[in-house]
Amino acid sequence: MANPELQERELIKLASPTAALAGALRGRGVAKPAASLTAEAGVTVFKVGFYRWISPGEERELSRVIRDSPNELKAVTAGDQRT
Repeated sequence: MANPELQERELIKLASPTAALAGALRGRGVAKPAASLTAEAGVTVFKVGFYRWISPGEERELSRVIRDSPNELKAVTAGDQRT
């Protein structure tokens, strides 16, 4: 995270799956703004979950870490930042 060049490269790599996910959602009838927001949120949940999973001391499986992340996001957006 301390290297700006690597951060930029990571953003570029994540742009493709984000666009593909948004396109798939639009193909299923989801409106463009909602599809884009959902795709961005989904990729962000994956990215944050992955970084948590590789952090020292994390013992949960990656799938569990990723499943727990949206609950934390919901809590924060609901005003409960104590998660």
